[in-house]
Amino acid sequence: MSAEEYLPALEEEMRAMGRRTRLRTRELARAVHPRLDPTAYPLVVLLSKDGAMRVSAIAAALSLDKSTVSRQVDAVVRIGLAERVPDPSDARARLVVLTEQGRTKVAAQLADQAKRWREALGGWDPDDVAELTRLLHRLGEADL
Repeated sequence: MSAEEYLPALEEEMRAMGRRTRLRTRELARAVHPRLDPTAYPLVVLLSKDGAMRVSAIAAALSLDKSTVSRQVDAVVRIGLAERVPDPSDARARLVVLTEQGRTKVAAQLADQAKRWREALGGWDPDDVAELTRLLHRLGEADL
C-alpha cells in the first residue's frame, strides 16, 4: 500500500487520539483540583516544571494569547493553586507561581501520570518507545 492509501486511517487515528487527549486532560485537571478548567491544566504543569513566570512568558511557552493566559491565571489563582508575586528583577511586574497546595497537587498528579506511562509502556521495547517519540515529534513539526 502507498502512504496515500493510509491517510484516511491515519486521520481517523489522529481524531481519536485528539478525543482521548481532551478526555484525559479533563481527568488530569480534575485530579489536580475539581474546579481546574482543563484548558488551564497545561499552565499549572508548566509552572510546576519552570517555576515562577511572567504572564507573557507563559503565553509564549503555551503558544496562547496573553489575554487568554491572564484569564486562566485569574481562574487558577481563585481556586488557590497559584498566586501572583512581585518580580524581584522589576518591581512593576508580577510573576505567577504555584502555591504550596498547587505544587503538591500537581506533583502528585504528575507522579501518577508517570506511573501510568510506565505501566502502559512497560511491555514495549525501549527502541519502539524511542521510535514512537521520534515519529510523533516529526509529525508535530509537519505543517499540517
